[in-house]
Amino acid sequence: MLGSVGPHLRDARQARQMTLSDVAERTGISISTLSRLESGRRRPNLDLLLPLAHVYRVALDDLIGAPPTGDPRVHVKPIRNNGTTFVPLTRGRAPVEAFKMVLPPLRIAPKPSLRTHGGYEWLYVLTGAIDLTLGTTTTRVHASEAVEFDTRIPHALTSADHDAAAEVLALFSASGEQLHVRQC
Repeated sequence: MLGSVGPHLRDARQARQMTLSDVAERTGISISTLSRLESGRRRPNLDLLLPLAHVYRVALDDLIGAPPTGDPRVHVKPIRNNGTTFVPLTRGRAPVEAFKMVLPPLRIAPKPSLRTHGGYEWLYVLTGAIDLTLGTTTTRVHASEAVEFDTRIPHALTSADHDAAAEVLALFSASGEQLHVRQC
C-alpha cells in the first residue's frame, strides 16, 4: 500500500494547485524529499505523511489510498434451540465471542441439563433474572448483575421467572465459544 502513495501525494498536491515549493514551505519538508516521495523513490513514513495530510486537508487513509474498512455492523441471524434464542453479536470465530441470549419463561422452558466446555464465560443480565447453576450450587442473578465462571465446571442457566423471559449478554473466551445448546 505504501509503495503506491506517490501518485496519491501528487494528486492531492495538484488538486490544491500547489507547487512542490509551496508544500515545502508549509511543511518544512525539502523539495527533493517531496519529489522523491511523489515519484516513489522515497519510502513514506508518518513523520512525512502527517504534515502532508494536514496541508492537503485530507485524512491520512485517503492520502495513502487505504482501502475502505467496510460496514462494521454485524448482520445477525438468531439461532433458536429449545425455546432459547441466541443472537450472535460478533462475526465468526473471534478471540471473544458475544451473544445476546433470550431465555424463555420457566413455564415453557425444557428442564436444563448441566453442560461443560473449555474456556471462560461472562454473563450480564439485561432484563429479568436468571438462575445459574454451577456444579451443585444455584445462584439467582438479577438485571444489571454480572457473573463469570470457568466453563469446565458443569453449568446451566434458566430464566428465574415462571412467566417472563430473561435477556442475557454472554461473552465467551477464545476457547469457550460453544453455546449452551441443549441436546434433543
